[in-house]
Amino acid sequence: MFAKVNTAGLRGIEGFPVEVEADVQTGLPGFFLTGALSPETREAQYRVMNAIKNSSIHMEPKKITVNFSPAAIRKDGTAYDLPIAIAVLAASGLVDYRTFEDTAFFGETGLDGSLKRVRGALPLAFTCKESGYKRIIVPKDNAVEASLAEGIEVIGCRDIPEVLKVLGRIMRGEEPCQSEPDYGLLHGEQYSSADQDCSYTAHDYLWPEYDDSMEDYDNFRDDHDHLQEEQKSVYRVDFSDVHGQEYLKRAAEIAVSGRHNLLLSGPAGTGKSMIAKRMPTIMPDLSREEDIEISKIYSICGLLSEDQPLLGKRPFRSPHHGISEAAFAGGGNQVMPGEMSLASGGILFLDEIPLFKRDTLEMLRQPMEDRHITVTRMKGSYTYPADFILVAAMNNCACGFYPDRKRCHCTRAQIKAYMGRLSKPLLERIDICAEARPIGYNELITPAEAGSAESSAVIRKRVEEAFRIQEERFKDIEGIRFNGQMGIREIEKFCVLGPEETAFMEEVYQARGLSGRTYHKILKVARTIADMDGCERIAIKHLAEAVELRSVEDSLFPGAGSRGKQQQTIRPIKAAASSGRGRGNMQQQTVRPIKSADSSGGRRGKRASRQIGSMTSSFGEDSNSPDNESVDGFAEPGKQAVQAISTGVSSDPWGIQETDEEVL
Repeated sequence: MFAKVNTAGLRGIEGFPVEVEADVQTGLPGFFLTGALSPETREAQYRVMNAIKNSSIHMEPKKITVNFSPAAIRKDGTAYDLPIAIAVLAASGLVDYRTFEDTAFFGETGLDGSLKRVRGALPLAFTCKESGYKRIIVPKDNAVEASLAEGIEVIGCRDIPEVLKVLGRIMRGEEPCQSEPDYGLLHGEQYSSADQDCSYTAHDYLWPEYDDSMEDYDNFRDDHDHLQEEQKSVYRVDFSDVHGQEYLKRAAEIAVSGRHNLLLSGPAGTGKSMIAKRMPTIMPDLSREEDIEISKIYSICGLLSEDQPLLGKRPFRSPHHGISEAAFAGGGNQVMPGEMSLASGGILFLDEIPLFKRDTLEMLRQPMEDRHITVTRMKGSYTYPADFILVAAMNNCACGFYPDRKRCHCTRAQIKAYMGRLSKPLLERIDICAEARPIGYNELITPAEAGSAESSAVIRKRVEEAFRIQEERFKDIEGIRFNGQMGIREIEKFCVLGPEETAFMEEVYQARGLSGRTYHKILKVARTIADMDGCERIAIKHLAEAVELRSVEDSLFPGAGSRGKQQQTIRPIKAAASSGRGRGNMQQQTVRPIKSADSSGGRRGKRASRQIGSMTSSFGEDSNSPDNESVDGFAEPGKQAVQAISTGVSSDPWGIQETDEEVL
């Protein structure tokens, strides 16, 4: 006798409909599975038959053949156990599969007939909904998660006997009654199939005296949605915890506002990791659609708890530098999402990025551009989202004290080798590079409530305003929502420069030997800064700040300056005291250009020098304060790298380009 049951499978983060076909015939008893199955799926024959037997359902020894259609697509996981069991029972004549053709099933069975939680319930439920099924029957522990797929009825059952009771009502033409909604799931209560009376016959399962005192699942959904709203934006850290480092805070706010990648460098213990861990707190709350898409990834990995089927907040992933390539990008025996995908919609933080393996870091290149990653294995190709903000932190040398020459004993060659672990192509994909400075004692001991440190809530309001501007700008452009995601066409349309701004960027381009990618990165960051200031057009001050926020790249990879004739170096002079607060108002400062061998640069070169130099004053602090003075040659934020790069003129603000072994 033939029967078929509906279910779904997963291929990457996307699902596909599957039909489980069963045929039970007389002949030599056996259980055969066909249809491109993984080992754990093929082992279902042992789990299912024992589950049926231990549920007190008697079956004659028969030849059982189960096929999975489409047979050409590989099926992984244990979620096919329940569909196999129902298909076998239907093919044995215990239930009529034609009465529940609009019902789908998934779940793992235990040997005692109980239904166990499976990974990927959320994307499986959405696949069943998109396939047009009216209802799905799932393990009780997956019911909460599956119910997030609105528009499809979700019935959670504890074991096979309970599933048969539900099917009995369907066969009698009655409304299938859900299992009692499990409000205790939110409080971590557990259930056991041992509580069930399993001394039933198949007839008892299909035609029971059913209890109609069941409540609707809608009440449960409402309660859960309310709980999720309460959990949103609840973080145990806040930007007000950070003392000083207004320059880094400003860079972090710009990075979040436009979804730009960020590199924080500087001596150890200056708050780089502290700021990175607080960046999710200034990101706007997840919309329900974003939350569901991110939660699908976590569902596949089995990282969602039973009482919280939605993640509810921005992801923050901080993998160890010893992570393998498969764990970082995705892969493994079952081709699971990696850290890049788990950070989608949030922050991927790489602390001490030079310590990561070179091959691992280079895997970031394509996902940072395309916002997704395709993992290809012998089993097939799987595409996962990778729409994250990369935040990386690094010291200036292996000991972490450079440029404090009294404490750092690294040679120039050692410093250059340490910092040279970042490749030029990877660094060009990082929009913002900000330098940290040592924290003064008075800043460190000042209570947060007594200072001018802004809370994450205050900063988030500004970020949300910048988000609204970008949402309006890109509302008619598919696939682009933020400035950091703009392509060439969008840059040409939304980053139009005036004559003065064009002349300024031409001078910077020639002087610093920029690549085309870096030039476009500067324009995108400048567009974000202009949005934060509420300006429709990009001004020179926005461009100058964007240029300054790439100072670390100049230190690591000095340009050749071969694109222009002007040879000029910009020497930053100590800034006057500034009184900016909060968002880091810039203070103008004098910049003294060196006379070049070819003075054809003229006024434009001097103007560019002055504008870039104006970006180097400290943010919201008194630069004349003893706590803000340079520490053994360590200049104020960003000053050490504000230099134009040109032919024959060395630009090495950290003094690490020499290869001799002289001890600093």
